[in-house]
Amino acid sequence: MPLGITGYGAYLPRHRLTHEELGAALGSGPTHLGKGTRTVASYDEDATTMGVEAARRALGDAAPDRWTSNLLFATSSPPYLDKSNATAIHAALDLGHRGFAADTGGAPRSAIAALRAAAALGGLAVLSDLRTGLPSSADERGGADGAAAFRFGDEADALATILAEASASAEFLDRWRVPGQDASRSWEERFGQEMYLPLIADAVGRALAAAGIEQADHVIVSSPHTRSAGVAARTYAGRVPSQEGALGYAGSADAGLKLAAVLDRAGAGETILLISAADGCDALVLRTTASLPGRRAAHPVLAQLEGGRELRYATYLTWRGMLDREPPRRPEPDRPAGPPSARGEAWKFGLVGSRCRSCGFVHLPPSRVCKRCHHIDEMERIALGQRSGTVATFTVDRLAFSPSPPMINAVVDFDGGGRYTLEVADASPDEVEIGTRVQMSFRRLYTVDGVHNYFWKATVVAAEED
Repeated sequence: MPLGITGYGAYLPRHRLTHEELGAALGSGPTHLGKGTRTVASYDEDATTMGVEAARRALGDAAPDRWTSNLLFATSSPPYLDKSNATAIHAALDLGHRGFAADTGGAPRSAIAALRAAAALGGLAVLSDLRTGLPSSADERGGADGAAAFRFGDEADALATILAEASASAEFLDRWRVPGQDASRSWEERFGQEMYLPLIADAVGRALAAAGIEQADHVIVSSPHTRSAGVAARTYAGRVPSQEGALGYAGSADAGLKLAAVLDRAGAGETILLISAADGCDALVLRTTASLPGRRAAHPVLAQLEGGRELRYATYLTWRGMLDREPPRRPEPDRPAGPPSARGEAWKFGLVGSRCRSCGFVHLPPSRVCKRCHHIDEMERIALGQRSGTVATFTVDRLAFSPSPPMINAVVDFDGGGRYTLEVADASPDEVEIGTRVQMSFRRLYTVDGVHNYFWKATVVAAEED
């Protein structure tokens, strides 16, 4: 059965590091680096948590089916090695145990591998990355953290279909990072340009010819090599001017975020040329369908890019592990244990509770015995990850074990029933009060002995989203 993109979503973290802050902190003057910003993942976010947020948006209200049981996860900043990260995303989406979930990681080109595999098998391609550069480097200034996800299903229900694809591969040393290093290194720019441009011309030429078009309406260029990306953008300019905004380079998520941004504004029946130049070149030609205008993502990329809260450079370095600061005067939490995490998988990763069939009381975490009517084993599962709620009461802990104190803990009443105490992420105390509307976000509570403790937090709902 021919497959196409039936849903998509993008996620940009809330925090922003401005170029003025970078310039002032590094002694080069507040205006030396311009007036741009870069997106920064919070201390409790990583490639997995951002991938969950993008995938939730790509699925929307769609019920899981045999197509979404396949999940391909691409990142060059995996939270785990020697263990799949895709399985945590699969569990957080409450997709059950059937299906195939695997990583295609290690380099930005893995994003194209995930897209092509999902397009062939059906399912989700989740592209996510957290980009770190050495202080004062171009990677630090021009990087971006974020994620995008694409759901592939029946072409008859597609928002966009793939008309043609072509690839060219070559082995040359342009950018690299060995295991254990946080930042990449790169070779001289002119050498990379000499290697990339012929590969781009070859792949793009074959893709356009196979699609039967000479020029696309929209052109996306994704590459860690800035010069080659600029030349390709000028050479293969689309009929519609680009409006990507100053996102920066997002690694494995870059092509996906830019494709999502085009889908946010493209019209029906328009063509999209996606050029990804990383360790070779991959070119894809897509055509949008009449379904796209009425089924765009609820969170446009450019709208997310415009929002955000500014971050101090010292805080950014602390979150990235580059600045070792005095820890909180509290005992460190214990390492999460494997057996209880496995037993509570649906609750811990999917935020799945139970609702009594007899009286309707919602239990968080799930329970066999109803607290209200005391019936036993009269429960049905209820997933709350997509539900909003209201703050019933909250506390502010300024001595908690947290890389970003103070910690805000709120008792949340979920819409439709259920109450639980959750940490509030990405907010200051003056942004939370009784009655504040919140939504759920998959986060990392802490990491001990190399084990990440993933769970859910609450984030404040913006007024326009409520």
